[in-house]
Amino acid sequence: SSSTPHRLPPHLRRRSARLLQGKMASHIVGYPRMGPKRELKFALESFWDGKSSAEDLEKVAADLRASIWKQMSEAGIKYIPSNTFSYYDQVLDTTAMLGAVPDRYSWTGGEIGHSTYFSIARGNATVPAMEMTKWFDTNYHFIVPELSPATKFSYASHKAVSEYKEAKALGVDTVPVLVGPVSYLLLSKAAKGVEKSFSLLSLLDSILPIYKEVVTELKAAGASWIQFDEPTLVKDLAAHELAAFSSAYAALESALSGLNVLIETYFADVPAESYKTLTSLSGVTAYGFDLVRGTKTLELIKSAGIPSGKYLFAGVVDGRNIWADDLAASLSTLQSLEAVVGKDKLVVSTSCSLMHTAVDLVNETKLDSEIKSWLAFAAQKVVEVNALGKALAGLKDEAYFAANAAAQASRRSSPRVNNEEVQKAVSSLNLSHIYTH
Repeated sequence: SSSTPHRLPPHLRRRSARLLQGKMASHIVGYPRMGPKRELKFALESFWDGKSSAEDLEKVAADLRASIWKQMSEAGIKYIPSNTFSYYDQVLDTTAMLGAVPDRYSWTGGEIGHSTYFSIARGNATVPAMEMTKWFDTNYHFIVPELSPATKFSYASHKAVSEYKEAKALGVDTVPVLVGPVSYLLLSKAAKGVEKSFSLLSLLDSILPIYKEVVTELKAAGASWIQFDEPTLVKDLAAHELAAFSSAYAALESALSGLNVLIETYFADVPAESYKTLTSLSGVTAYGFDLVRGTKTLELIKSAGIPSGKYLFAGVVDGRNIWADDLAASLSTLQSLEAVVGKDKLVVSTSCSLMHTAVDLVNETKLDSEIKSWLAFAAQKVVEVNALGKALAGLKDEAYFAANAAAQASRRSSPRVNNEEVQKAVSSLNLSHIYTH
């Protein structure tokens, strides 16, 4: 009869309701761009050497993006990032979005193409590249924006919107990711010859209108979430720098209305003052933290709490190493956070973008099975995040967790861990694609 479902025992009724809701609360901060077999590296080199066309390069890039989105979707990830792909680096992509091109590159306006973009990144016959520096304490580098009071900003790269639409056309609804406006300025440098008194943050009002345009276009394209990476919140910031976050998001609030807004941080603890600023930003729905390197942040979340009704994106799976996660330990951390935010507002995430690890263990065919059981590259970490999300929702894959616990125990007790053989096997993994552009 039609009333049969109501006769299910309560635990099964709850379980079937959960299954109907679809994907568990899981999120990936970002993903490697190079491809499992370094496809992007080879396509870029071929393009730079004049052996292939821009269309050939774009086809390789589009195929990589499609396979990444599909893989995450099939793995059950709910909050899948877009605009984390890059031909060079995400800060340079933001410079292109803002049209902040120094005069020496002779850019004449309009949409920034490959020629200008790669001249900035690599230089050309007549002009050197812009300066490159380390992305926080990682082995990854980014092109440092050069700004001055005379910098003219314009919306000059529609990449974030076009990649969101590209994923949507493939049936994947993504969370577009932008380098946040305040971190962008704090990671920039003053151009040569600019007066010492010049403050990079004085340009905030000049770049926010472009961020508003991007957000408005993303909303119109159907985005329901947006992620702003504001990693400079982990630094010790001065009061005026923290105030810039408050004023930036207050200015963006009306453009962001109707969107869920995630502010993502990573690589370290968020200091108490920054935490206070972050959790009181206007128009923000969710906060993302690195809980692998941010052990003090974990305590801060528990003591200071999360504002009512806001989401906590808990970065428990390490995005910076090649080891399998200790799932039991991560689940225990997540369960301790349920009391702080409530089950429906807790999302399992990675500690940072997975671009800081290798791509896929499946390609490591020469590793012996014991060592392999100790490892997890980006593709495997996606599966770990999803498994933790399911476990939190009461759908724990006992066999997967048991295999993980056995691998953790074998790694802890194995005489091979400090053994040259393992060091050799791990160092022979081809990890160059993590760090090369």
